[in-house]
Amino acid sequence: MASPRNRARRAHDDLADRFVARRHQLGLTQTELADLAGVSRSSVQAIEGGKRTIQFDVVSAIAEALGCDLVLTTRSGVAVMP
Repeated sequence: MASPRNRARRAHDDLADRFVARRHQLGLTQTELADLAGVSRSSVQAIEGGKRTIQFDVVSAIAEALGCDLVLTTRSGVAVMP
C-alpha cells in the first residue's frame, strides 16, 4: 500500500489555511470569492489547495476581496516596510 508523501510545512500552506479561514469567516463560497476577486474559481481552489505556483496578481486580488493586506517579511519574520 502506498503511503502519503511527507512534506514539510511551507509558506504557501500557511497562506492557503489563512485564506480558507478568512473565506469561512466571511461566509463565502469559493465561487463567491472568485467573483468578488475577479478571478476563476479554479484559481481560488489552487490557492486553497496549496498549489506552489500562483500568479501574484491573483493572490493579491483574492487577498483584497478578503479584506486582507499582503505583507512582505524577512525570513526571520520582520515585516519589511514600504
